Amino acid sequence: MKNFDVVVVGAGPAGGHCARLLAKAGRKVLLVERYANFSVNSFSSAGTPIETLAKFDLPDEVIGSYWQGIKIVTTNLNETWDSPKSLGAVLDFSKLREFLANEVKANGGEVWLGYFYLRKVEETEQTILVFKSKKEGEIKVAAKVVVDATGPSRAVIYNKGEAQPLFHSGTGIEYLLEVEPEDYEKHCDRLTFFLGHKWMPKGYSWIFPMEKYKLKVGAGLLNSQHQSIQKAEPIKYYIDLIIKDYIQPKNYKIIDIHGATLKYSQGLQDKYYSNNIIAIGDAVSTVNFLGGEGIRHGMCSAEVAVKYIEQYLNGEASDFKKYQKEMYKIFYKKWIISEKLGLKKYLLDSDKIVDRSITYLKFLNINEIMDLLFNYKFEKFSKIFVVRLAIKSWEFLRKSFGLKSF
Repeated sequence: MKNFDVVVVGAGPAGGHCARLLAKAGRKVLLVERYANFSVNSFSSAGTPIETLAKFDLPDEVIGSYWQGIKIVTTNLNETWDSPKSLGAVLDFSKLREFLANEVKANGGEVWLGYFYLRKVEETEQTILVFKSKKEGEIKVAAKVVVDATGPSRAVIYNKGEAQPLFHSGTGIEYLLEVEPEDYEKHCDRLTFFLGHKWMPKGYSWIFPMEKYKLKVGAGLLNSQHQSIQKAEPIKYYIDLIIKDYIQPKNYKIIDIHGATLKYSQGLQDKYYSNNIIAIGDAVSTVNFLGGEGIRHGMCSAEVAVKYIEQYLNGEASDFKKYQKEMYKIFYKKWIISEKLGLKKYLLDSDKIVDRSITYLKFLNINEIMDLLFNYKFEKFSKIFVVRLAIKSWEFLRKSFGLKSF
């Protein structure tokens, strides 16, 4: 049986980055992935701000495309915000995960692909993990620290049958299309989001550009009842609607279809650690509930975790309480607000309210839109409210005194 300082279960962005950092620090690390290769579960749309690339030292090889604008389309409206410079990138999710795994190996760590986590046995100073592969059958390893990076399954941090917190559940499906050059050019410079009951009740849809002549078209929804919509169509109906009614491609080919279901802990009541086990990424709801963006937040949680894993291995800490405290400091306030706004936006708002929100957003510039959508600076709404008050005041004065409209 092999012994490791740290075993990371799950080679997504959070798990891969965590193992990468620990391997670079000289720790004996094992990164374990259930799938035999990284192309099997390429399930993320992977749009991210430009700062992500430098923050996590990501190379050009993991970038599908750059974008420099945002477009929001509702049932009745559309607004566009553009910039003369690149604002972000769409990552190639498979290549990102493969890059991180290769970094682990390059720094002396081990990577096992095609090993399915079965169970754990917690001992006094280590945990025994049991995996299964097609070639070797069951195999055991020992770890001083175990990292649960299994995403929404939370397979390691919780024991089978153990009570878990209440979750919001969301499901997303995405097509990777190959289109004609003229159709690609119409969408290659920006992220396009679709809101409203026509495009996706209970969630939103999107078009993200990838490398030349490839577009990601997807939709995601909350698996909860909408206040005013009794029954929504299947997710693929809304993706097909975007392709046929919005993109209207001359010709196209579906290269891949992938999807996933996320479970987000209501009020962030996840278990962050247990003895020598620590959870990161979607295992502790780092995906933003309002926007659905998760890669950089999961990688952020990995960086926070590594700091406290090092302290634990050095004998400077006996548990991971400070990890949970720092995670709350980073995420809690903004994520609680995002959760409340998301539930309202996706399960309560009518088309009229959705349209009204976009009408107010048009008074923001592109930098303010970025702050709102990606940095969750909800104080930007205060500017919208001032504009809203000014508009309402003008309408009142116009009607009261017979003033002409602008």
